[in-house]
Parts: sequence; C-alpha cells; structure tokens
Amino acid sequence: MPPCASSAAASDSLAAYPWLPDIGPVDAAAAERTRAYLDTLTKPPGSLGRLEALAIQLSAITGSARPRVDSPAVVVFAADHGVAAEGVSAFPQEVTAQMVANFVQQGAAINVFARQLGARVDVVDVGVASPRPLPGATDARVRSGTANMLHHDAMPLDDARQAMQAGMAAVERAVQAGANGLIVGEMGIANTTASSAMLAALLGVPAAQMVGAGTGIDSTQQAHKAAVIERALANRQANPDDPLEVLCKLGGLEIAAMAGAYLAAAAHRVPAVVDGFIATVAALTACRMAPALCDYLVFGHRSAEPGHALALEALAAQPLLALEMRLGEGSGAALAYPLLQAAVAMLSDMATFSQAGVSGKAP
Repeated sequence: MPPCASSAAASDSLAAYPWLPDIGPVDAAAAERTRAYLDTLTKPPGSLGRLEALAIQLSAITGSARPRVDSPAVVVFAADHGVAAEGVSAFPQEVTAQMVANFVQQGAAINVFARQLGARVDVVDVGVASPRPLPGATDARVRSGTANMLHHDAMPLDDARQAMQAGMAAVERAVQAGANGLIVGEMGIANTTASSAMLAALLGVPAAQMVGAGTGIDSTQQAHKAAVIERALANRQANPDDPLEVLCKLGGLEIAAMAGAYLAAAAHRVPAVVDGFIATVAALTACRMAPALCDYLVFGHRSAEPGHALALEALAAQPLLALEMRLGEGSGAALAYPLLQAAVAMLSDMATFSQAGVSGKAP
C-alpha cells in the first residue's frame, strides 16, 4: 500500500483542498437578537438555563430568529477496520455487515429512536469488508475496509478524501430532501480502536487514557487494545498538527465520512448533533481542518467511553445529555434531538410579557 502522503505542506490553507466546503462564521447578530428576545418571554431571565443557550446557538447557526429543526435526517456511515485482526473487539468483523442489514431492516436502536423523531435512517456503506454491495444501503464504498494500522497506513490520503466526499454527498441528499437538522452515526467493528488512536495522536496522550469497554471487552482485553494502539502510534508516526495525516494513518472510512458530513452541514447552516466518542473524534478532526465548524455543532451526549471526556475537553464542548451510553450509531444524538425542538418551540410558541399581560421584572 502506498504511504499516506503528508498533507501538512498543502493544508496550510483550506484552499489547497477545493473539495472542502467553505464555512463562514455563525450569525452573531442573529444570536444577539435571540438572546434579547428570550428576556421578553414570560420567565425570569436565564431561568431555562442551557435550553436558552441552545436556542441562541440554533439562531446563530441558521441565521434565523425562528429556526426550524422539525425535519431531521439520520445518516449512519459503515466501514470496517483492518486492525480488527488484532483482536481488539469482542465481536468479529462480519458483524459490521450484519448490523448494516439490521439498520436496513429497521431493527437497531437508532432505527427506534429515529422513528420517534419521524426520521428515516440513511445507511451509507463507505467501506464495509463485504464481497458485494449491501442491499438497502447507499453504496458509496471507497474500499473494503482500511488496512491494519499496526503494519500499514490505514488508507491513502485520496481514500480519506473520497470518504469525506461521500459524507458531504449524504448531507447534500438530505438537504435536498428538506432536512433542517442532522444526526450522524456510525458502525464499524474496531472503530473505537481507530478513534482512540486518532485522539491519542491529536492530543498527545497515552492510549490507556482512551480505552474503555467499547463493545464489551474486559480489563485484560482493554490492556491488549491499548498496547496495540501504542504500537500503531509508534509505527505510523502521524503528525499531530496535520489532522488529515492522522486520519489516513490511523482512522477509518466512516470517521472520514462523518467529518465530511459535519463540514457539509455547516456549509448549509444546518445544525448537526454530534453523537458519542467516535463521532466527537470525527468532529475534532473536522474542526482542526476548519475551525469555524465548531460553532455549528451541538454535542448530544457524554459517552461512557473514557476518551470521550478528553475529546469534548479539546473542543470545549458541553454535551446535552449524560446517560452512560456507549452504543454509537447516532443513538445519543437522536435522544438529544428533541431538546433542539424544545428550544425552537420555546422561541416560536412561548408568550412574551406584553402578549400575556404579565408584569415584567420590577425595576
């Protein structure tokens, strides 16, 4: 396999990558208008806490005093990882393709939670190690899984680019179909290993601080997983200042696709809810590439995976929920999404003091 070419020299400017969408700043004026309007509603100022901050953020993202998030899209990207051969997961690699079939048949947790939102799940195969296309899934396969990062770069830079473009294309389809909110999920056996390796490289922290139960491994298996990651980090020598290099040396095709999806959502001013550990590593990667992106992301929940706290801290992100979940699939983001809808309903449906004939705060 050809080595992952360093993108450091070429990526000093996003102009070197014309396939990345242009992302401008969020609308600060719209945010301030919403902040002022919230204080006219029939409640003490700030009494709805973080829901008010969420409403302000949604106005800033969309540029609207009355944002809409009533039509969410749910996209789940699936891919396999060569490092699964090192025994880092409790499940065999073929479970990735089997779970894609489960998504298609509407039997997974994300399907249940998406139905509660009235949303369909678009399952996108960007790299499942299957000999044939997977029925019912969108076929955007770049390759049949990554290489084993212990021995090779996970993927060439061009494959990472193609996977990111597949993520962007999925968002384009969703927006064209009328989506005004985005929930992104993933499926890929051993993808917590890839995510942990990426985060260890990006933050310069030991792998042992990242590794948790994942798919249900015990403490001995966790120690083995951390050792595999440390060996991969030593062998790959990814440049922590070059997120694209980290992605293609240590990452996954579904992680690349999620990064692309977040970038495309921001370009369309569509709020994207970030799920757990793997999704947050994808978001951190994308934010390192395009720092303006971060203000467009809503972080759905705090995963039970230990590395997630470090990823959230690196993004100065405060998630909406903490339910001790570690499933992935976009499940935590889907459960958090009704809070966005509540924040929007507060802006559109709650009476002002003058409308309700209620006296305001005494001078």
